[in-house]
Amino acid sequence: MSGVALVVLVLVAAAMAGIYLVQRSMMFPGGMRSADRAAIARHPGLESSWIEIAGARVETWFAPARGHGDGRSRPLVIFAHGNGELIDDWPEALAGFAERGIHLLLVEYPGYGRSTGRSSQASISAVMLAAYDAAVTRSGVDRDRVVLYGRSLGGAAVCSLLGRRSVAALILQSSFTSVTALAREAFLLPAFLVRDAFDNLSAVEAYTGPVLVVHGSSDTIIPHAHGVALSRAASRGRLISYRCGHNDCPPSWRRFWTDVDAFLIETGISGS
Repeated sequence: MSGVALVVLVLVAAAMAGIYLVQRSMMFPGGMRSADRAAIARHPGLESSWIEIAGARVETWFAPARGHGDGRSRPLVIFAHGNGELIDDWPEALAGFAERGIHLLLVEYPGYGRSTGRSSQASISAVMLAAYDAAVTRSGVDRDRVVLYGRSLGGAAVCSLLGRRSVAALILQSSFTSVTALAREAFLLPAFLVRDAFDNLSAVEAYTGPVLVVHGSSDTIIPHAHGVALSRAASRGRLISYRCGHNDCPPSWRRFWTDVDAFLIETGISGS
């Protein structure tokens, strides 16, 4: 081997090693955001609880459905957010669920916000599983009407529950088919260097329930083609494309709630 070839080989190996080591800090940057210790106090009615898993203590917020406490069991939406967000960002935007008589659970990731630990596919999946198990034991939660809703990375978080727990319906917003595919398209990264593959496509293919996929037609972070592929992989999939990008999706919350209402009524999650 020539000296030049050896230098090139060393540089390529060093670059691959660097990518392998730093990818989680790029994929899970939530720990870089400062967290307001008293954030929940700004949202009357929300209940904070904690998930204990190996090496982590992770926060969840529960927003009870309007009219809860009347003895009726109501649907539950479990929501997982994007990789640069916190549960703090979502109570107002998703208040429509509680207003519609549907409980809402916001699940944080390890190392994000006020939570400890480190995020990875394994740790996020463990948190989602524990959060689900705790939520369905709550009084007034109908465990036969649990809807999973994930945005961007959150799509992978909720897809980790498919095939492991009972799921009445799935909503994926601006999510990807897999991290492996996304890394290959965006960075030409080979599959063996991806530490957290999050294969959403396979999970959706195996799921037999109804799936609503919402995606921006101008999304430059997770291309619209990923949403198309996810909807086609689902046995009962529907794709709604909005004229927006990634972080401005949906462009109209009024339109979003109209679309979600139709989906929830059609699937029998909520009444007409």
